[in-house]
Amino acid sequence: MQALILAGGEGTRLRPLTSTVPKPVVPLAGRPFIAYMLDWLHGHGVDDVIMACGFMAEGVRAVLGEGSFGVRLQYVEEPGPLGTGGPLRFVEHLLDQRFFMLNGDVLTDIDLTAQLERHERSGALATLALIAVDDPTAYGLVRLDQESAVTDFLEKPDPSEIDTNLVNAGAYILERDVLEFVGPAGTACSIERDVFPKLVGNGLYGAPADAYWLDIGTPQRYLQATADLLTGKVGTELGRAVAAEGIGSVNGRPAHGLRAPAIVGDGSSIAPDATVGPGTVLGAGVTVGAGAEITGSAVFDGCRIGARTTISDSIVAAGVTVGEDCRIGAGVVLGSGVQIGARNVLGAGARIFPNVELPEGAIKI
Repeated sequence: MQALILAGGEGTRLRPLTSTVPKPVVPLAGRPFIAYMLDWLHGHGVDDVIMACGFMAEGVRAVLGEGSFGVRLQYVEEPGPLGTGGPLRFVEHLLDQRFFMLNGDVLTDIDLTAQLERHERSGALATLALIAVDDPTAYGLVRLDQESAVTDFLEKPDPSEIDTNLVNAGAYILERDVLEFVGPAGTACSIERDVFPKLVGNGLYGAPADAYWLDIGTPQRYLQATADLLTGKVGTELGRAVAAEGIGSVNGRPAHGLRAPAIVGDGSSIAPDATVGPGTVLGAGVTVGAGAEITGSAVFDGCRIGARTTISDSIVAAGVTVGEDCRIGAGVVLGSGVQIGARNVLGAGARIFPNVELPEGAIKI
């Protein structure tokens, strides 16, 4: 089985993380984000994956390679933004008769095998995975008939219009004939707005799924995804391993300040009276100073955290130095190479872009 992953976006909502790293390979719980999607696909029989890339495409290839994660990876670089439908024409020469198509910024454990079985039973031209959400007003709803055929799409409805809570989960099974409904090669289009409405009454079906599903396109959702991976809320090998092992060790020695669930990368060191976790991931080669405390956060490779500094609910990109007695929290995102001097206080979702230097005591937010 083949899959096409749409991975061409710039990830603007995740900046400054995506200022220097392509969104598909931003580290998430110690792995490139897209690795979780590749594992998921491989587990449902996919062995051939086409990555439709755009922004920093070579960076994606450099990290993932061409034959890892149990699948063959092929890369195509879009000549410009093509939306969610245009890539179908751009990679037409590579597509099989039937294939999965997926949005590349979703973390999920939807049962694709069950979706494929429903697709085959119905004789569908396209089958959309659907997820029930608590607040449907923020999404486009998908209405189905008794046979699970799609009858209508309803964009951001008023409460009085809501008669379903099923939304598009960004995981599709498509027959190659769907290409007949896509515009000419080289033109941008939306598969959700320009293609699927044309298929209503013409072989478009929905497959409601009871599964974990999260768009990780914002820092808040990135941190939620990190926590959900660590607690096993989403079905992955990582979550199962953390649940089985509990509190781990650092450099082969028990770490008394490590509070599960947490992950600490190779070569990292935590001072004896520092605290890391719960809900925290440290990358490789991170140094945490005496009396420091890091909770609910992601700290990427090669960072240095000063003594008595606290970091909570924040993301710290690779190579960042945070000085002593700092307070970093409330959704802060520090870009790669940022240097924060001692006694700075950052909060309120502040974003510091790569390689910025803040002198000692410069900011208190």
